[in-house]
Amino acid sequence: MLVEKTGPRVLLKSLREAMAEQLGPQERLDRITQQIAAAMAAQVCSVYVRRADDVLELFGTFGLNAEAVHRSQLRVGQGLVGTIAGSGRALNLSDAQSHPAFAYLPETGEDPFQSFLGVPMKRAGRPLGVLTVQNTESRNYSEEDVEALETAAMVLCDLVVSGGFKNLANEGAQLDQSRPISTTGTGLAEGIARGTVVLHEPRVVVENLFGDDAEQETHRLAQAISSLRASVDAMVERTSANDKDDTNHDHIDVLESYRMFAHDRGWVRRIESAIQDGLTAEAAVEKVSQENRSRLQGSPNPYLRERLTDFDDLARRLMKQLMGRAAAEGVEEPFIVVARSMGAAELLDYDNGHLRGLVIEEATATSHVVIVARALGIPVVGQVEGFVSRAENGDAIIADGDEGIAHLRPADDVVASYDERMEFRVARAARFDALRGQPSETRDGVPINLMLNAGLTMDLQQLETSGAAGIGLFRTELQFMIASKLPRLDEQTRFYRTIMDAAGDKPVTFRTLDIGGDKVLPYLRTVKEDNPALGWRAIRLAIDRPGLLRVQLRALIKAAAGRRLKIKIPMVTMVTEIDQVRVILDREMEAQARFGHDLPASVELGCMIEVPSLLFQLDEVMERVDFVSVGSNDLFQFMAASDRTNSYLANRFNPLSRPFLRALREIVRAADRHDTPLQLCGELAGDPLSVLALIGIGYRTISMPPAAIGPVKELVRAMDCAHVCAHVGAMVDETIGTRTVPEVLRDFADENGLPV
Repeated sequence: MLVEKTGPRVLLKSLREAMAEQLGPQERLDRITQQIAAAMAAQVCSVYVRRADDVLELFGTFGLNAEAVHRSQLRVGQGLVGTIAGSGRALNLSDAQSHPAFAYLPETGEDPFQSFLGVPMKRAGRPLGVLTVQNTESRNYSEEDVEALETAAMVLCDLVVSGGFKNLANEGAQLDQSRPISTTGTGLAEGIARGTVVLHEPRVVVENLFGDDAEQETHRLAQAISSLRASVDAMVERTSANDKDDTNHDHIDVLESYRMFAHDRGWVRRIESAIQDGLTAEAAVEKVSQENRSRLQGSPNPYLRERLTDFDDLARRLMKQLMGRAAAEGVEEPFIVVARSMGAAELLDYDNGHLRGLVIEEATATSHVVIVARALGIPVVGQVEGFVSRAENGDAIIADGDEGIAHLRPADDVVASYDERMEFRVARAARFDALRGQPSETRDGVPINLMLNAGLTMDLQQLETSGAAGIGLFRTELQFMIASKLPRLDEQTRFYRTIMDAAGDKPVTFRTLDIGGDKVLPYLRTVKEDNPALGWRAIRLAIDRPGLLRVQLRALIKAAAGRRLKIKIPMVTMVTEIDQVRVILDREMEAQARFGHDLPASVELGCMIEVPSLLFQLDEVMERVDFVSVGSNDLFQFMAASDRTNSYLANRFNPLSRPFLRALREIVRAADRHDTPLQLCGELAGDPLSVLALIGIGYRTISMPPAAIGPVKELVRAMDCAHVCAHVGAMVDETIGTRTVPEVLRDFADENGLPV
C-alpha cells in the first residue's frame, strides 16, 4: 500500500513541477503516472492515448509491467478502458475483473489488481484517451478521488493536444488529435482559403491551466460571474418587458430556469474549489463544465439532459468574460474561423485583414452569417458535424467552399494540390477580369443587367472591380447590426450618402430594414418567437414602429438630394402594406420640401416578392409600385415550408424545380403586362446553372454576390437567348419530367458549350 492520499491541490502542484522539469516525453509521462499513483494512494496508474485508428495504446504506467508500454492496445469499446473511451464516462469498480467488459491483457501483469477507477481525457466532449488507477484490495473510490483523477486527466489531455506525446506512439501511428482530417460538408460560399484555426468558442490552452495565486483567480472568477449574471438578468427582464402574450409564458419560464443556473451557488462553489486546488479560473470553469457534461449526458431524466445545453452556454459565456478578448485578437497571420453556430454580427467582429474563411457546423446557404461571409468575399464550408471538437486554435486548415470540404491539419500532398488549384483560380479570375469592360449581353443581342448585392462599405470596391451595372440590393440592416446603439438620423444620412457617392452614376436600390427573425439587434426591444422567420420582422416591425421607418426614409431622402433614389420594401404580405409605406414616404418628402431641403431628382418605391400570398395579388402589386424585386431565398422557403436555416432540410428541396420556376415565371408575365421593371436577388442569382433557368423564363436583371458576376457574365455572353428561352420554357411546361431540372439544364449547357 502506498502513502496516504495527498489531495487534488498537492497533486496539481506535483504535476506542475513535473511539466516544468527538463525531461523527455516518456520520462515526463512516467514521472506523472508515479505522482498520480502516490496522490491517489493507488498501486497502479496508467495512461492510454487514442490513436487515429481508434486504438487506445498504453503510453505510460506506474505499477504494471513496463514492457507493456506501447504494446498493450485496446480498441474503442473494448475492455474497461475502451468502454470509458466509447461512453465518455468514468468507471468506478471495486471488482474490475467481474465486470462484463473486462478484457485481460496478460502482458500488463494486472492479475492481482481488483479495484479500478478510470476517467476519460476529454477535449470538447471527445475522449482523446483514458487515465486509470488500480489497487489490489477491493475498494470504492470516493467522489473526491474521481474529481482528483479528472483534474489530472485534464492536464494530460492538454499534453496530448499540444503535441507533448506525439512522438511516443508506435511507428507509423498518429494520435487522434494530430492526424489529418478531411470532412465533407456543403460549400456555402465559393472560394478556397488556407490559414490557421481560430475557434469561435475558444477553449483553455495549456499555459493557462495552473494558477499561481488562488485568491487572484477567485477574484477574477467573481468579477466574471457578476458580469455574466448581470447580462442574463438583463436578457430575462428585457424579454419579460416585451412579452405581450399574457397566456403563454413558456419561453419566460425557460429563461428563468437559465437565470437560476447562472445564480446557482453549487456551480460556482465547484469552480472555486477547483481554483483552490491549483487551477486558473478558466481551467476550473472547463473542468466543472466537463463534469456537468459527463453527469448530465448519462442522466435518465430528459429534462436534465436538455439542461446540458444551458450549462454549456453559461460556461462559454463565462469563459468569454474571463478571457476578455476576441478569439482572433493578436492573430497576425491568415486565419479561418471554426464555429458550431454564430450570428451575422459576430462574424463582423473578426479582423477582416486576416480573416480568410469560415467553417461552420450549423448553417445553410441562406443563413445570414453566410450571406455576410459572401459580402466579405470569404469561402464558407458548412454542415460539417463534429468538426469543432476535432480542431484546436492554431491548427493548419484549408476551407474549400467550392467542393464543400474542410481539411484540418492537411497532409503535404493535399496542401500541394490546393496550391495548384489556387493558382488556377487566380488565372480564372484574370479571365473574368478581362470581361469586366465587355457588355453583358447574349450572342443574339439581349442585354442582361448584372447587379451587385451589398450591405457594407467594404463591398463598394467590388462595384468597380466586378464590372456590375449597379447595386441591386443594399441590405441597410447590416449597418444596424454592427453598431452598438441605434444609428441616429445624421449617421444614417452620412452612411447612405457615402454609398451613393461611391456608386457614382450606377443605380443603388436600398432595402428598408429587414430586422427581426434571426437578425436581432441587442439594443432594440423585440419579442421571443417560436417561428421568427414567419414572425414580427422586416416591414411588419417597421409599420408597428413607424418612427424607425420614418427616420430611415428621411435619411435616404436627405442623402439622395439631387439624385435618383430607389427603395424597396421587404416581406410584404398585402398590398395595403405598400400603401402604408407610400403614405409615410410622401409625408417625409413633403416635410423635407417644406423645410427647404433639396429633394432627390426622382424617387422609386419597389416591393419585394418573397411571401407567397403576393403571387395572388400580382396585378394589384404592379399597379402600386415603380419596380418589383423577387427575393428568391424567402419566397422558396415559404413555398416549400422549409426553414432555410435548418441544416436537416438544406438539401431536401431544390429551388431549381418546375413548380418554383412556374411561380417565378408568373411574376415575369405580370410585370410584362404592366410594363413594371423586374429584378431577382437571392442565391439563384449567383449560380450560373440557375441563371440559365432564370434567363430562360424571362428575367433580365439579376443581383448577386460580387464573386458571381464574372462567371455569370461569361455564361451570358456565350448563350443564345432565344434558344435558351425555347428550351427552358418547354422544360418548365412539362407536367411529368423524367429528369430533374438541374439534370436537364446541365445536359443543355454541355450540348451548347455553355460554362456552368
